[in-house]
Amino acid sequence: MNIYEETKFIMKKYGINANKSLGQNFLIDDEVVSNIIESANITNEDLVIEIGPGLGTLTNELLKKAKKVIVVELDERMIKILKDRFSLYENIEIINQDILKVNLNDIISKEKQEIGIKSVKVVANLPYYITTPIIMKLLEEKTDIETITVMIQKEVADRLCETPGGKLSGAITYSIYYYAEAEIVLKVPNTSFIPVPEVDSEVIKLKIRKEPPIQVKDEEKLFKIIKYAFMQRRKTLINALSHCDIFKNKEEIKNILENLGISEKIRGEALTLQDFANIANSIYRHIF
Repeated sequence: MNIYEETKFIMKKYGINANKSLGQNFLIDDEVVSNIIESANITNEDLVIEIGPGLGTLTNELLKKAKKVIVVELDERMIKILKDRFSLYENIEIINQDILKVNLNDIISKEKQEIGIKSVKVVANLPYYITTPIIMKLLEEKTDIETITVMIQKEVADRLCETPGGKLSGAITYSIYYYAEAEIVLKVPNTSFIPVPEVDSEVIKLKIRKEPPIQVKDEEKLFKIIKYAFMQRRKTLINALSHCDIFKNKEEIKNILENLGISEKIRGEALTLQDFANIANSIYRHIF
């Protein structure tokens, strides 16, 4: 039985339809599943955290590779299916909770003490509507993980994996680059799902950096400056940052840019992450 047939069987058996409000689209492509598992590079010494397992399509393969799989699923209908489907497996833990409310570092710390795992990897087919909050939670909370391999909407994937300053870059691009090395590992057509979504997907892999690529005194200030620089992309950096309460006035911004050798006519999208770090550090030195 291939994944498509298996999915149809499970949906019929449990009377399940995809919940649009939860962004559910069930993966039915055997080749895509195999490629995701291969890309994640899972070993029998790994703990895998799967977010939004749904019917358990990826879970089924992850359990064969990992030392333990912890799945976090919000939909109670899926919890029953997962418990039934994997009742004979000893290396699975099912958590019925919103991933944004789960303290993953506590869970990981406990697992490392109890079962002696080598590394932690996140694998998921993420709902489109909540992709960015989930990824940023994993990064900003400095979750003790090695890699994140997730399938997301193509347009979002392209932006996340763009080089800072590239034509597709946005504020999120700089944040991702600060925390991880990102790459697109697989393109996935919309026909790989039921129901068929309106857009194509891509699988991306984030390798978490041990150290950021730049040195900055205050991360919060850095990301706030980047956020304001991209809120109104057509404006020059000076005009965009004039709405940011970190700066006293335009004159202060102008002086900082001048001291750094940055043109006052430049737009935020033309700056490197190091440029933004230099601006943030200039403020830090001025205050302290």
